[in-house]
Amino acid sequence: MCACVHILQFLFSSEQGAAARQERIIPCTRSPLHPFKEMLPRATVGVLFFLGIVPSMAQESRGHISVVLLGATGDLAKKYLWQGLFQLYLDEVSNGHTFTFHGGAQAELERGRKLMYDHLKDLACPLDVLPNRCAVMKDQFLRLTDYRQLKTEEDYATLNQEIQTLLVQEGLEEAGRIFYFSVPPFAYAEIARHINSSCRPPSGAWLRVVLEKPFGHDLHSAQQLADELKTFFQEEEMYRVDHYLGKQAVAHILPFRDQNRKHLDPIWNRHHVERVEIVLKETVDVKNRTSFYEEYGAIRDVLQNHLTEVLMFLTMELPANVSNSEDVLRSKLQTFASLQDLEKNSAVLGQYEAYNSHVREELQKGQDYFSRTPTFAGVLVHLDSLRWEGVPFILTSGKVLDERVGYVRVVFKNQAYCTQHEATWDPEGSQCKPKQLIFYIGHGELNSPAVLVSRNLFKPTMPGSSWKELLDRPQERLFGQRLSDYHVYVPVAERDAYAILISRIYHGKKESFITTENLLASWQFWTPLLTTWANEVPRVYPGGQENGHLLDFEIAGGEVSFVVKETLEVMDARDRQTPDKYKTIQSRFRQSHLITAWSEELVTRLASDIETVAMSAIRRSGEFHMALSGGSSPLALFKQLALHHYGFPWRHTHLWLVDERCVPLSDPESNFGNLYEHLIRHVRVPYFNVHPMPVHLNRRLCVEEDKGPELYANEIGALVANASFDLVLLGVGTDGHTASLFPHSPVGLEGNQEVVFTESPIKPHQRMTFALPLINKAKRVWVLAMGKGKHDIVTVVSRAGNEPKKWPISGVNPTSGQIAWYVDYEALLG
Repeated sequence: MCACVHILQFLFSSEQGAAARQERIIPCTRSPLHPFKEMLPRATVGVLFFLGIVPSMAQESRGHISVVLLGATGDLAKKYLWQGLFQLYLDEVSNGHTFTFHGGAQAELERGRKLMYDHLKDLACPLDVLPNRCAVMKDQFLRLTDYRQLKTEEDYATLNQEIQTLLVQEGLEEAGRIFYFSVPPFAYAEIARHINSSCRPPSGAWLRVVLEKPFGHDLHSAQQLADELKTFFQEEEMYRVDHYLGKQAVAHILPFRDQNRKHLDPIWNRHHVERVEIVLKETVDVKNRTSFYEEYGAIRDVLQNHLTEVLMFLTMELPANVSNSEDVLRSKLQTFASLQDLEKNSAVLGQYEAYNSHVREELQKGQDYFSRTPTFAGVLVHLDSLRWEGVPFILTSGKVLDERVGYVRVVFKNQAYCTQHEATWDPEGSQCKPKQLIFYIGHGELNSPAVLVSRNLFKPTMPGSSWKELLDRPQERLFGQRLSDYHVYVPVAERDAYAILISRIYHGKKESFITTENLLASWQFWTPLLTTWANEVPRVYPGGQENGHLLDFEIAGGEVSFVVKETLEVMDARDRQTPDKYKTIQSRFRQSHLITAWSEELVTRLASDIETVAMSAIRRSGEFHMALSGGSSPLALFKQLALHHYGFPWRHTHLWLVDERCVPLSDPESNFGNLYEHLIRHVRVPYFNVHPMPVHLNRRLCVEEDKGPELYANEIGALVANASFDLVLLGVGTDGHTASLFPHSPVGLEGNQEVVFTESPIKPHQRMTFALPLINKAKRVWVLAMGKGKHDIVTVVSRAGNEPKKWPISGVNPTSGQIAWYVDYEALLG
């Protein structure tokens, strides 16, 4: 039976069809694709139009769209995608396009068809759709949907031929094709090749390829996948889905900012915003998903994509037209460029207690297997922009937490003082009540998407067609306030995120999707943190309400740390020797003082010791001269001094460099650049007390004729009494080098020159450095060595004699001063 007859029979058995029963029914010989209203009695066409099944008489056909869902029998298709495609058909069938839907998978025809149609049985209409119309539309959708096995290039060529044949038979023009990849990323390249070679639409019709995350595992893999895809598709043809961007509260962030510019423009900045929280908490574990989760973890699964995209919507500069996809995407990329680099102490990570047992069970690991994959992450993000400088953005997500909820919470500074008692504060007039703007993504206490604005901020402009004010739950509380303290808006009708995004794919709204540049910028931001934490053990938490305060974390300067400190017990299985016991056994290193502890404790001790020496030097001579080495080891020390030593006598301190790479001072490789970024810009050291090495003279780098080493030596001689520094802080390389004095090179080990050029075996090769005789003039020389990577060289140096040509660090021996070694347990014990 053809579809239009089926529809007519349905209608004529219904109340709506009663008026049309006397009219003659013309037999239908066309397919359900064809605009068939000219074949029907006028009364029947009126009923169909009333039900929204056919376009109005004046509506012309806008062409045909073929939708191909790859992975049509999978879990995502069952839960969300088929329903989203049905919603698209409901919304758009009366707007001029015709549709066919093709489900594709690896399964053979009969089995695949059964699996797919089992999914389609559960399709449902929104509550505002009349039951009769819903039944007709569902039946029509099913008739427009078929299943096919799509494995080989021939399968795609056959699909292409059938689409073309159908269009010729129906006399329709092709508008475009949508291919939705609901398949693992490893299958992308092969499918892309088949589509590109055998199933592209003809010239004049568009192609939209929809890709599901994960889009890589890190920057390298994301770049690799992007390079593969761009050999088959143009950038404008690819729609990378982050379903979070379809969540109604998230999707409304940019429109809200745009519609409320007059209220937000004065306060949407660092002068008024105290902090921003972007949170996704879940109560479920990852059982039955451990193979995926073990590879990705909390940061890759949620923060790198969902929460980062929300961060962009909040912090990007609003273009004049937020409906212009290119302008929005350009502004997002500019915001990515302003993100400050993440350090190890930018994050706290946790793992729920039962996770390892799930991994062992599902991945068949032994009982001695322990995963370091985090299931909880709290990350502190800062932006280097005039608008957001200094504002902490807190991104948090985790499994097996106390509640399921997602929200964005913008907390505004409250600088008012109210003389009246708190009981007299009214929500709208009092500036002493908290000021918050909340995009409530879902679940939790409200159990609905919502936008909440504190009444003492402003009454927002909201589109009445899609959002309504909630007034019937005033006594409920959220973030310490009654709902009556907020203007609260909820959607007129809740819609699934995938239905929203599928509609935006259909309409070509690229701003709701992840471009290649956007994707790579995000991975570039997150990959260094993932690398830093790769071998660290996350904090174990029991899960749910039992977590208590175990996962609470606090912000101190540019770092985060857990509020509740863990007690660590370290024991050597062979002799049950703890580091504390080892410390009492060996408190000397190369006949000099040894200080050893865990790395954090060691850095804290070192910073405290430096402050003590500085105060002593200033009492003695009125100033403190300290020379600092480059490399990664001192960075934690710089942060410790900047964030925790507010009594440090910076006003009387001179900062010098022990060595420098021959690069511009603004280069990321510059030792001075790191010193400035992590210390100098955070403290009040006088400008004239900072002494960078003159590696960049006469618009060139480290040229002998410019006499940079001689200039620096003269400056030292003029300002430092007897060229004897109060403190020289050194590191030690894995090859035994210190400062930029390298093994098997005699340069700088002896002679009258105090500052010299040297050559490093690794890039950048050319360096400027203190010579060994200048180092040995210092009153104190302290050597810092941290991490397992330094264990071998620490062991070698502990046994070596005075062999500076072989091990330059072994030549450090102050002639009239003291040397001390600050070595953490990992470097000392391995």
